[in-house]
Amino acid sequence: MSYTLNAMFYSETLMHKIYIESGKFNFLYQIPQMIYSSLISSFLNTIIRSLGLYQKNIIKIKKFKMEKMENKKKKELKKIKFKVLLFFIISYIFVIFFWVYLGSFCAVYKNTQVHLLKEVLSSIAFSFILPFFIYLIPGIFRISALKKESSILYKFSKILQLI
Repeated sequence: MSYTLNAMFYSETLMHKIYIESGKFNFLYQIPQMIYSSLISSFLNTIIRSLGLYQKNIIKIKKFKMEKMENKKKKELKKIKFKVLLFFIISYIFVIFFWVYLGSFCAVYKNTQVHLLKEVLSSIAFSFILPFFIYLIPGIFRISALKKESSILYKFSKILQLI
């Protein structure tokens, strides 16, 4: 997904800049594209992950122990089946689209493949580093809330954790 999204941000101006710089990788010029592709891919991954994970539904089924709850169990099983089916359909559509798009892109722009690969690797490295800072911020507030015994800071850290 990251590879395809990075390829989608290649425009005529970027191709011209690569040509002028003789194919040298300009990291500072590529940062906005890396950030955009990382944010979009994390958003799409969240959507796909929500379809692929159904443990909440299974927990609901386990809670329905009484025999009178058979209808609710069946409804939850239908939800799980629908989620799984939708997950596979969307995943296969994405895979086919990514395959066709990248195949076409790499066939047309043969000289930019190495440049694109460097950008993708930098984007993936950025997407690995970004969560470290995202999860560090609520932790800092939580530690200071525990030291100062402040419920306001603790509640604020809980809100930051949701974001």
